[in-house]
Amino acid sequence: MFAVVRTGGKQYRVAAGDKIAVEKLAGEAGDTVTLGDVLLAGEGDNLADVGKVQVSAEIIAQAKSEKVTVFKKRRRHNYRRKAGHRQQMTLLRIVQVGDSKAEKSAPAKAAAKSDDAPVATEAAAPKAKKAAPKKDAAPAKSGAEATETKTSAAKKAPAKKAAAKADDSK
Repeated sequence: MFAVVRTGGKQYRVAAGDKIAVEKLAGEAGDTVTLGDVLLAGEGDNLADVGKVQVSAEIIAQAKSEKVTVFKKRRRHNYRRKAGHRQQMTLLRIVQVGDSKAEKSAPAKAAAKSDDAPVATEAAAPKAKKAAPKKDAAPAKSGAEATETKTSAAKKAPAKKAAAKADDSK
Protein backbone atom coordinates (compact mmCIF):
# COMPACT_ATOMS: atom_id res chain seq x y z
CA MET A 1 0.00 0.00 0.00
CA PHE A 2 1.22 3.53 -0.76
CA ALA A 3 0.33 6.97 0.53
CA VAL A 4 1.07 10.56 -0.36
CA VAL A 5 1.86 12.57 2.76
CA ARG A 6 2.62 16.24 3.31
CA THR A 7 5.26 17.28 5.81
CA GLY A 8 7.49 20.33 5.92
CA GLY A 9 5.63 21.94 3.02
CA LYS A 10 6.53 19.11 0.63
CA GLN A 11 4.71 16.00 -0.54
CA TYR A 12 6.19 12.50 -0.52
CA ARG A 13 4.91 9.22 -2.00
CA VAL A 14 5.74 6.53 0.55
CA ALA A 15 5.25 2.81 1.07
CA ALA A 16 6.25 0.50 3.91
CA GLY A 17 10.04 0.13 4.07
CA ASP A 18 10.87 3.38 2.21
CA LYS A 19 13.49 5.78 3.53
CA ILE A 20 12.94 9.52 3.06
CA ALA A 21 14.62 12.75 4.15
CA VAL A 22 12.16 15.42 5.34
CA GLU A 23 12.35 18.83 7.01
CA LYS A 24 13.36 18.59 10.66
CA LEU A 25 10.85 16.86 12.95
CA ALA A 26 10.98 16.76 16.73
CA GLY A 27 12.31 13.52 18.20
CA GLU A 28 15.40 11.43 18.73
CA ALA A 29 16.78 8.54 16.67
CA GLY A 30 14.65 5.45 17.28
CA ASP A 31 11.44 7.36 18.06
CA THR A 32 8.25 6.60 16.16
CA VAL A 33 6.43 9.46 14.43
CA THR A 34 2.96 9.50 12.85
CA LEU A 35 2.68 11.55 9.66
CA GLY A 36 -0.85 12.87 9.99
CA ASP A 37 -1.44 14.85 6.78
CA VAL A 38 -2.26 12.01 4.35
CA LEU A 39 -3.40 13.38 0.98
CA LEU A 40 -3.91 10.15 -0.96
CA ALA A 41 -3.67 6.44 -0.22
CA GLY A 42 -4.27 3.21 -2.05
CA GLU A 43 -2.94 -0.01 -3.47
CA GLY A 44 -2.40 -0.31 -7.20
CA ASP A 45 -5.35 1.39 -8.93
CA ASN A 46 -7.64 1.20 -5.88
CA LEU A 47 -7.77 4.26 -3.64
CA ALA A 48 -8.47 3.98 0.08
CA ASP A 49 -10.37 6.32 2.41
CA VAL A 50 -7.78 8.87 3.50
CA GLY A 51 -9.45 9.46 6.88
CA LYS A 52 -8.71 5.89 8.01
CA VAL A 53 -5.12 5.72 6.76
CA GLN A 54 -2.21 6.42 9.09
CA VAL A 55 1.45 6.53 8.15
CA SER A 56 3.89 5.71 10.92
CA ALA A 57 7.64 6.17 10.56
CA GLU A 58 10.75 5.59 12.65
CA ILE A 59 13.36 8.33 12.95
CA ILE A 60 16.69 7.00 11.72
CA ALA A 61 18.74 10.15 12.36
CA GLN A 62 18.70 13.92 12.68
CA ALA A 63 21.11 15.34 10.10
CA LYS A 64 21.97 18.31 7.91
CA SER A 65 21.51 18.39 4.15
CA GLU A 66 24.08 19.46 1.56
CA LYS A 67 25.59 22.92 1.87
CA VAL A 68 24.04 25.66 -0.26
CA THR A 69 26.34 28.58 -1.10
CA VAL A 70 24.76 32.04 -1.27
CA PHE A 71 26.86 34.58 -3.16
CA LYS A 72 25.78 38.19 -3.64
CA LYS A 73 27.63 40.65 -5.87
CA ARG A 74 26.98 44.13 -7.23
CA ARG A 75 29.04 45.07 -10.23
CA ARG A 76 31.48 47.94 -10.00
CA HIS A 77 30.72 48.63 -6.34
CA ASN A 78 33.22 46.29 -4.65
CA TYR A 79 30.30 44.49 -2.98
CA ARG A 80 30.67 40.75 -2.46
CA ARG A 81 29.03 38.61 0.23
CA LYS A 82 29.44 34.87 0.53
CA ALA A 83 27.44 32.76 2.96
CA GLY A 84 26.57 29.09 3.33
CA HIS A 85 23.56 27.26 4.70
CA ARG A 86 22.90 23.64 5.68
CA GLN A 87 19.23 22.82 6.21
CA GLN A 88 18.27 20.62 9.18
CA MET A 89 16.55 17.39 8.11
CA THR A 90 15.25 14.16 9.57
CA LEU A 91 15.82 10.75 8.00
CA LEU A 92 12.72 8.54 8.29
CA ARG A 93 12.04 4.86 7.62
CA ILE A 94 8.37 4.25 6.85
CA VAL A 95 7.21 1.42 9.11
CA GLN A 96 3.53 1.19 8.29
CA VAL A 97 1.07 2.61 5.77
CA GLY A 98 -2.64 2.04 6.40
CA ASP A 99 -4.81 1.38 9.40
CA SER A 100 -3.34 -0.92 12.05
CA LYS A 101 -6.00 -3.64 11.61
CA ALA A 102 -5.28 -4.14 7.92
CA GLU A 103 -1.51 -4.17 8.43
CA LYS A 104 -1.66 -6.81 11.16
CA SER A 105 -3.83 -9.16 9.11
CA ALA A 106 -1.76 -8.68 5.93
CA PRO A 107 1.45 -10.31 7.30
CA ALA A 108 -0.55 -13.35 8.44
CA LYS A 109 -1.97 -13.75 4.92
CA ALA A 110 1.46 -13.20 3.39
CA ALA A 111 2.95 -15.94 5.58
CA ALA A 112 0.22 -18.35 4.49
CA LYS A 113 0.82 -17.52 0.83
CA SER A 114 4.59 -17.86 1.17
CA ASP A 115 4.20 -21.53 2.14
CA ASP A 116 2.27 -22.21 -1.07
CA ALA A 117 4.36 -19.89 -3.23
CA PRO A 118 7.48 -22.10 -3.75
CA VAL A 119 5.35 -24.98 -5.03
CA ALA A 120 3.57 -22.75 -7.52
CA THR A 121 6.77 -21.12 -8.82
CA GLU A 122 8.51 -24.47 -9.34
CA ALA A 123 5.60 -25.72 -11.41
CA ALA A 124 5.36 -22.48 -13.43
CA ALA A 125 9.08 -22.26 -14.24
CA PRO A 126 9.29 -25.14 -16.79
CA LYS A 127 6.24 -23.81 -18.67
CA ALA A 128 7.91 -20.42 -19.03
CA LYS A 129 10.95 -22.02 -20.66
CA LYS A 130 8.83 -23.85 -23.25
CA ALA A 131 6.90 -20.69 -24.13
CA ALA A 132 10.03 -18.62 -24.85
CA PRO A 133 10.09 -17.26 -28.44
CA LYS A 134 12.55 -18.82 -30.87
CA LYS A 135 15.29 -16.78 -32.56
CA ASP A 136 15.01 -15.89 -36.25
CA ALA A 137 16.68 -18.29 -38.69
CA ALA A 138 18.29 -15.42 -40.67
CA PRO A 139 22.05 -15.13 -40.10
CA ALA A 140 23.17 -12.08 -38.15
CA LYS A 141 25.26 -9.46 -39.92
CA SER A 142 28.88 -9.12 -38.93
CA GLY A 143 30.07 -5.93 -37.25
CA ALA A 144 31.54 -4.47 -40.47
CA GLU A 145 28.35 -5.12 -42.50
CA ALA A 146 26.18 -3.54 -39.81
CA THR A 147 28.41 -0.45 -39.73
CA GLU A 148 28.31 -0.12 -43.53
CA THR A 149 24.53 -0.28 -43.51
CA LYS A 150 24.28 2.45 -40.87
CA THR A 151 26.75 4.78 -42.58
CA SER A 152 25.24 4.33 -46.04
CA ALA A 153 21.76 5.12 -44.67
CA ALA A 154 23.16 8.21 -42.97
CA LYS A 155 24.84 9.35 -46.22
CA LYS A 156 21.67 8.88 -48.27
CA ALA A 157 19.51 11.04 -45.98
CA PRO A 158 21.40 14.34 -46.58
CA ALA A 159 21.44 13.67 -50.33
CA LYS A 160 17.64 13.41 -50.36
CA LYS A 161 17.32 16.66 -48.40
CA ALA A 162 19.71 18.45 -50.79
CA ALA A 163 17.70 17.20 -53.78
CA ALA A 164 14.45 18.39 -52.19
CA LYS A 165 15.93 21.86 -51.55
CA ALA A 166 17.12 22.05 -55.16
CA ASP A 167 13.60 21.24 -56.40
CA ASP A 168 12.10 23.91 -54.11
CA SER A 169 14.49 26.60 -55.35
CA LYS A 170 13.45 26.07 -59.01
